[in-house]
Amino acid sequence: MRRYFGRKLLVYGLTFFVAVTVNWMIPRFMPGDPVQSMLSRANVAQPAAVEAMRAHYTAMFGFDLPLWRQYLNFWGSLLRGDLGISIWLFPTPVTDVIVRAVPYTLGLLIPSILLSWVAGNRFGAFAARRKWLDNTVLPLGYVLTATPYMWLAILLAWAFGIVAGIFPVAGAYGYDLQPSLSGEFLGSLAQHWFLPFASLFLVAFGGWAIGMRNMIIYELEADYVNYLRALGAPMRLVRRYAFRNAILPQVTGLALQLGVLVAGALVTEIVFSYPGLGHLILQAIQNQDFFLLQGTFLFVVVGVLIANFVIDIAYVLVDPRTRTGMGGTA
Repeated sequence: MRRYFGRKLLVYGLTFFVAVTVNWMIPRFMPGDPVQSMLSRANVAQPAAVEAMRAHYTAMFGFDLPLWRQYLNFWGSLLRGDLGISIWLFPTPVTDVIVRAVPYTLGLLIPSILLSWVAGNRFGAFAARRKWLDNTVLPLGYVLTATPYMWLAILLAWAFGIVAGIFPVAGAYGYDLQPSLSGEFLGSLAQHWFLPFASLFLVAFGGWAIGMRNMIIYELEADYVNYLRALGAPMRLVRRYAFRNAILPQVTGLALQLGVLVAGALVTEIVFSYPGLGHLILQAIQNQDFFLLQGTFLFVVVGVLIANFVIDIAYVLVDPRTRTGMGGTA
């Protein structure tokens, strides 16, 4: 057990190092000058003042140093928990900007991931035993899982927001409200949350339903199922064993799909102008905010790695073969 998790931690540590390094490199290969972007927003007319401000901000953000020195300083600041100062929202620290956006992203991701996985697996297992339902679910599931998150989000916003006028299509709550625990604010929060959640849920639901439907059909034709039937085991018991075996690849699939789901959430936030990490990434790119872009990517990378590690632990708990292999038993 210790060696297994030791190897996993080593792999995740190397992945973190490479991902953070690439994360640091991406903004610096982007075209544009972040300091010039700040000066343009400041709208200073005097050339002398512009040059003085340019020199000040360049030295403040460390852009006057060689790239290798900037890279080492980045790691030193990161190990101290300092993600720098936002260029777009100067002088607000990047950590404060991200902390304000994280609850909105987690509020979309956690329910959509968990509910789509549970509902899709249950529905797919049920559809595999009902021919009329299978004929309906299979084509619908293929359509949903092949639909890009952004495209479905646009369709939902157009149909239920613009045409039907049922749900709002922008923001996290009404622009005339202030965050509070009042019923009016919470109701507005739920209304703005529903369409982004629905777009993520539906795409993921289709994929999990198809995967479980195929796995159940495969398991019901396995030798152990034929053996149980020959022994006269109740069909409910047979299906229970088939579901338990079919769920294992779905746990692995959840780990593999986490990055796709997170990317889908970021794109969906942009469509609905939802103030989460996706919205921050868009604003950071538009304003050439190196530090905010690094911080948001870093949070996404760390979140996906932690979630994958938790799924690895869950896989050990639900699959006795993994525990047997870790113990060295043949």
